[in-house]
Amino acid sequence: MSAPAALQELLLSRITDVPDYPKPGVMFKDITPLLSDPAAFGALTDAFAELCERHRADKVVGLEARGFILAAPVAVRAGIGFVPVRKAGKLPGATLGQAYELEYGTAEIEIHADALAPGDRVLVIDDVLATGGTADASVQLIRRAGAEVAGLAVLLELGFLAGRQRLQPGLQGAPLEALITV
Repeated sequence: MSAPAALQELLLSRITDVPDYPKPGVMFKDITPLLSDPAAFGALTDAFAELCERHRADKVVGLEARGFILAAPVAVRAGIGFVPVRKAGKLPGATLGQAYELEYGTAEIEIHADALAPGDRVLVIDDVLATGGTADASVQLIRRAGAEVAGLAVLLELGFLAGRQRLQPGLQGAPLEALITV
């Protein structure tokens, strides 16, 4: 699903391209201008909250770190719980972890062991879908916790990086909603 044209136009007008960041050859999509615009940020929050309702989510998971910024207000707007997915070692207490492959090496993400319960329907929210590694690991982590993946929603999908194709098997039919695809 793509967002309506007017919403896409509003959101895209507030996303800035930053060439050669964080390294030469990369075109970074900076969402901080969108976050500083209350109309654009509110419209984005509303769009994600509507997806929570449509997919009957009762929790949202936000992926570190920009996913936290987007998912927390969505949880409030939708009246449901928020669960942060953090890099390994950042959460106190008992955690569940999921390792995944990076271009060079591996990484690990975690949630609190009691953050999700069997029967929870979880919508994963992040800012950008690139190669899909972190999103795929989060889907696996949610299922290992006994919860159901209601879907994955992103503001921006970088289609040329094929993250959607990487994610499809792990989503097991759960929808992948990108408001904008470039």
